[in-house]
Amino acid sequence: MLRWRAPKPTVLSLLLIPAVAGVLLYGWYSRQPVQNISLSEGKVHVLLLSSWRSGSSFLGQVFNQHPDVFYLMEPAWHVWMSIQKTGARSLRMAVRDMIRSVFQCDLSVMDSYIPQPQNVSRIFMWSHSRALCSPPACFLTSRDEISNEPECKKHCDTRGLMLAQAACKTYSHVVLKEVRFFELESLYPLLRDPSLDLRIIHLVRDPRAVLRSREQSVKALLKDNAVVLEQADIPEKDRSYHVLQEICRSHVRIYETAMLKPPDFLRGRYKMVRYEDLVRNTLAEIEAMYEFVGLELTETLQEWIYRITHGKGKGTKKEAFKITSRNAEDVSLAWRTTLPFEKVQRIQDVCKGAMSLLGYQMVDNEKEQKMLDLDLMKPRERYQFSWLPSKSTTAKV
Repeated sequence: MLRWRAPKPTVLSLLLIPAVAGVLLYGWYSRQPVQNISLSEGKVHVLLLSSWRSGSSFLGQVFNQHPDVFYLMEPAWHVWMSIQKTGARSLRMAVRDMIRSVFQCDLSVMDSYIPQPQNVSRIFMWSHSRALCSPPACFLTSRDEISNEPECKKHCDTRGLMLAQAACKTYSHVVLKEVRFFELESLYPLLRDPSLDLRIIHLVRDPRAVLRSREQSVKALLKDNAVVLEQADIPEKDRSYHVLQEICRSHVRIYETAMLKPPDFLRGRYKMVRYEDLVRNTLAEIEAMYEFVGLELTETLQEWIYRITHGKGKGTKKEAFKITSRNAEDVSLAWRTTLPFEKVQRIQDVCKGAMSLLGYQMVDNEKEQKMLDLDLMKPRERYQFSWLPSKSTTAKV
């Protein structure tokens, strides 16, 4: 029998190649601005709580682009789209359980909601997550760089959920953006969970501006509207107002729960932000939110935030969930020159309580509506509060 005997240098080379590759990979990875942090070592979990067309996609990207953040956009979309012909109330526990699992970096929860093959591209709006386009999920974008969503779609779509799950565990912060919670009580088990350090940032927006934005995204919101309205048969001309009435009520419930005799485990975990304040004083607001959750604003992020909020774009119907460079403050005021006063009157009527509580002034006529030098925002000092958080950081709210 003939036996092939490899020369000793060849065998040695074969043994060394994987070792050298591992050392090089580890050296590259160790230079990335992030550490592998387990739950017990202080991972922070952040829920960006808002409603549709309230600027939440922009806020999500403010966190998503941070090198210490693993971000997913609306994972509860899978729950709402998988369980048809039902309402928001009956889905809230399934949504809560989905959120808990993702916060714990357990993506096996997706098994019930996404088809095979379970590639990362099956996750809703996956390419908007920088972490899913960065190591170890995909070696496309360095963690300290701003992600390129079109390139991510081309090169990272076939990666499996196990890589995404492994990536999640290497970040100090897990941030989820959600528009499918209408009260805080269903989140109480998460706030009590000792393995979670949950912070809630509640983003609200003038409902008149929300109505104007929703009218540009009607088709994208049809299924969600049905769930919000508990599948009620409401005439088409009235549906938007009924949906916004439910959304305004939810903002009131959430804000009052957090502000009026909140349970001890909620103290220091909640911060309300008005979208209009965010676009007027962008860096100051973002720095305050970062401090609330224990992040620092980098120079790269400052430059990106300036570019994304000082562009010339106005937004189009095709950009319902897309973040483009535009003048954010101009966009926030667009309703005042484009929305018919009859619609303004009606939305003021159905959202009167929420507008008063959150600091949005009414207009009495079309002339007032179109006077852009008339400030309709009440001073934010009347809506501030400050609690010391229960764990490691100090909240300035």
